Amino acid sequence: MAEIKVELRKRIFYGVKCQLILLVLIGQSLGAQDKPNIIVVLTDDQGWADVGFNGATDIPTPQLDALAKEGVVFENGYVSHPYCSPSRAGLLTGRYQARFGHDCNMPYDDENDASVGTPLKEKMISEALKEQGYATAAIGKWHVGDHPDLHPPKQGFDHWFGFAGGAMNFWGTPNGPLRTIYRNNDPVDPAELSYLTDDFTEEAIHFIKRHKENPFFIYLAYNAPHAPDHATPQYLKATEHIEYGGRSVYAAMVNGVDHGVGRLVAQLKELNLYDNTILVFLSDNGGRAEHADNRPNRGHKGMLFEGGIKVPFFMVWPEKLQRNQRYSPMVSALDLYPTFIEAAGKKAQTEPQLEGVNLTPFLTEKKEETPHQTLFWRSVGGFKYAVRHKDYKLYKSAYKNRTLLYNLKEDAIERYDLAKEQPEKVAELEALYAVWDAKNRVPGWVDPHPENVIKEEKKLQAIRKRSVHPKKR
Repeated sequence: MAEIKVELRKRIFYGVKCQLILLVLIGQSLGAQDKPNIIVVLTDDQGWADVGFNGATDIPTPQLDALAKEGVVFENGYVSHPYCSPSRAGLLTGRYQARFGHDCNMPYDDENDASVGTPLKEKMISEALKEQGYATAAIGKWHVGDHPDLHPPKQGFDHWFGFAGGAMNFWGTPNGPLRTIYRNNDPVDPAELSYLTDDFTEEAIHFIKRHKENPFFIYLAYNAPHAPDHATPQYLKATEHIEYGGRSVYAAMVNGVDHGVGRLVAQLKELNLYDNTILVFLSDNGGRAEHADNRPNRGHKGMLFEGGIKVPFFMVWPEKLQRNQRYSPMVSALDLYPTFIEAAGKKAQTEPQLEGVNLTPFLTEKKEETPHQTLFWRSVGGFKYAVRHKDYKLYKSAYKNRTLLYNLKEDAIERYDLAKEQPEKVAELEALYAVWDAKNRVPGWVDPHPENVIKEEKKLQAIRKRSVHPKKR
């Protein structure tokens, strides 16, 4: 009898233990399903007015426009730098890139060592989300570390399909290690590639299918519509109504991205993943000087006028965000990191290095306060810089070789310089910048931006001078 009682106790204990294990596993599974999938779609050098949801009338972007209506369009959405590599470094780390000396594009040098780029000690979004159980993928243009030790597989990404450098041709033809398509650490056979915009879309869809049972994070960085200007007949057909040839090809490149995003959304819906997916769309900086349209903003890529740093930017999350919103307070690409990790269940305070804020409460709770009172920009160690504090913006312009002040509430297109009229406001914003800049590092390397700025401004002034009748000069 005693042996029977012992055996019964064992069986009861074993049964209870199995039930507890099963409940834990079920809880973990449900917890994983509760975490939203996250996709960042980043375009390259796309102008503010190169999408219908910001007023484009010539470039057809029906997929992006429909998606933007499903969420929140940021009317004052900024990136942290006016050109490629530093802007991406800020987005991926959630920090002002000047904090770790990433003020410049990397030299286009195949021999760049591991000190040139975003250092491994900087914790990227991918690493924080991996800790939360996410599968992570970097697809497309990388451009924050050329050396293999700084490639996505070393920065928290489980999967990488793309290229390390910039200005890659769209046919995937290799041209040195910076312009070769890799899948993880292996070069991809060019015969496998078609048109990179389509290839990157296809890779993202495959990743979604493979990881549909658990949360995933995809950083999908299209190189369109950056030069060189390459497009397929399908996308050129959609823009043949544009009579200016350069704009027509550029528009076709944008249309290729639009088509790709539509395919992604269709795949998410087919797998019943759409409602609990955060999808963010933005450009890495303002539109390039040629073919892009930044109107009504002044300036273009490389400048700290609004046209260089204010970008097309929206967020969709059907389960959480009310649709068809347009949000006017300032937001920054730096806000994506804390927004994502809090959505995944982790407090942003556990990552004290972050300098953005979680946007979700501002978009769901109708808070009266705004995400930011002040934002900063610095290029090439302070060769030029800008501060936006509430309605005022200070810009030390290297192009114009002077410090400018604008009231953006009254003068959103930056036509009227108030620096001489309001020296006290200039001093106030310069003091804010000095405090912020004291925490920054000198650039770890330099790029030719200063020389290019001087050349561009001289060319502009020469053209303006030639346009005036000799007797009127």
